[in-house]
Amino acid sequence: MHRGTILIDVTEHSLHRPDREDDWRAYHLIRREVLFENRGSFGVYDENHPDEFAKGNHPLILVYRNMPIGVIRVDVRDQVAWFRRVAVRRDLQRAGHGRVLLSLAENFAREQSCYEVRSNVAIDAVAFYERCGYSRGDATLAGSKSIHMVKRLV
Repeated sequence: MHRGTILIDVTEHSLHRPDREDDWRAYHLIRREVLFENRGSFGVYDENHPDEFAKGNHPLILVYRNMPIGVIRVDVRDQVAWFRRVAVRRDLQRAGHGRVLLSLAENFAREQSCYEVRSNVAIDAVAFYERCGYSRGDATLAGSKSIHMVKRLV
């Protein structure tokens, strides 16, 4: 273990569908702040976007010690899980929660009979995904602000 490494107890995390109004508020707040406002896009986040409610799409919230701290939407298509809008609260980033979020989401994907995970990842997050076992996919578009990442599930 390196000095300064923060260890996270995975047993204190859970990943579940937002089922209460408070959960939905936290889900949208984390997405809006981390993925939109912190990147300079104000007033464009749509809590009622149809993709949130489409068949096969699973909005999920990461809870740590009874506190919502992260979000992901897992879209299942033909045994492939697409990880969409992955975010951990800014004040809790770089503490291991993102790794736990991906791990729990991968378990969720396996439960949905998925054999692979794909995600279009912000360029500044590519190294993190690579450390979590993802590799660059073939589908990245030239000039895109994201990189296509892929991981086979065993």
